[in-house]
Amino acid sequence: DTAALTGESMPRLIGPGEEALSGCINQQGLLKIRTTRPFEQSTASKILELVENASSRKSRSEKFISRFARIYTPAVCYSALALALLPPAILYISGTAPDWGEWIYRALTFLVISCPCALVISIPLSFFAGLGGAGSVGVLIKGSNYMEALAHVKHVVFDKTGTLTRGVFEVSGIYPQNCSEKELLELAALAESFSEHPISRSLKRAYGAEIETDRVRDFQELRGLGLKALIDGKSVAVGSRRLMDSLSIPCTEPALPGSVVHVSSEGKYMGFIMISDRLKDGAAEAVKALRRCGVKSLVMLSGDTESAAESVAKELGIDKVYSRLLPEDKLARLEQLLDKKPAGEALAFVGDGINDAPVLSRADVGIAMGALGSDAAIEASDVVLMDDDPVKIAKAVAIARKCMGIVYQNIIFSIGVKLVCLLLGAAGLAGMWLAIFADVGVMVLAVLNAIRALNVKKL
Repeated sequence: DTAALTGESMPRLIGPGEEALSGCINQQGLLKIRTTRPFEQSTASKILELVENASSRKSRSEKFISRFARIYTPAVCYSALALALLPPAILYISGTAPDWGEWIYRALTFLVISCPCALVISIPLSFFAGLGGAGSVGVLIKGSNYMEALAHVKHVVFDKTGTLTRGVFEVSGIYPQNCSEKELLELAALAESFSEHPISRSLKRAYGAEIETDRVRDFQELRGLGLKALIDGKSVAVGSRRLMDSLSIPCTEPALPGSVVHVSSEGKYMGFIMISDRLKDGAAEAVKALRRCGVKSLVMLSGDTESAAESVAKELGIDKVYSRLLPEDKLARLEQLLDKKPAGEALAFVGDGINDAPVLSRADVGIAMGALGSDAAIEASDVVLMDDDPVKIAKAVAIARKCMGIVYQNIIFSIGVKLVCLLLGAAGLAGMWLAIFADVGVMVLAVLNAIRALNVKKL
């Protein structure tokens, strides 16, 4: 099982002389593996190295308050100093005796009005409220800079297995030819009763009833082909088309996505069963919700086979899909997508596996599945969906946009009121009472507005 490393949902068959990736999970049988590379060259080490390199290349958005303070603070201080010194100096030069006390009072009033308490308190509070509101609906955003980046997401890139699909094989179709659906499924489940292969487990789950193993004799597993057994004294074969060909049993190979399990009894073809990785319940709605949010492009990067990836992308309406990608290939594809996107637009990647960690770290916003996702993916991400529901991606974007909307409202309101009061103060038309309102009063109103970011239930 290489799903955690490559994203390929179907387990691989490994034979003598073939390479087994470090970090894969042996599903059945005994394997003797020779180590050919040191730990530093192992798959896990390479992925961790990719994560570190990706993190160093990721641009971090600077907090607005830091950018604003760098300009605003020296500007108002120099303006207040100029107000205290320049008008009296001009009056003095022109031969009029200036009232230094009056101009110093105006400068002090100017400073009180310009005090950025409303911005310094309400902007971080807006972010905290947004982060808290997101957390209340199962979306963990790791910081205000990620909230800001999430609000600008216009491109979303998905992993497939475990993100859009369940990552578990299920029976997706039963196609009998010389028997009923129930009889076909029963034959397959009985024949697979002693196997622990993922496909065998999916057939037994689909059968639902208790399997009468005493009806099964001479169970024989054929590596890479399937299995044979005697069921109620009749010879039954279950497996791939190659197994049917080896038994000279004619069968049809459907042009359907997924794995095909052929069934024969007493040399007669009984039909086939389709096994596939099912979509998550919210996958289709998640894609629609992102479209409604104004996301311009949806792309899928998968380590799975081309047919499996194309099938999922077509069913969900995803714009573009790349398949059979190793972790380094995914990172290279993401770099290309980042280079193509317009400036000012953010790209989010959604994944869950170890193989997704480098891409999660490199994307403008990395979103990980928190319930079943790997520790490496959660650590490398900026946003974690605690219940693995892909619909929450659009919810997270909506929360971020509401939060940033409130931030901009507070900025415009605070600066607008202060500019008016500053002009009045400089002209001597505003006393200390108006200065206190422009400072404390505006701050209270901005804080009350910031608290609205907590209300995210109806987004």
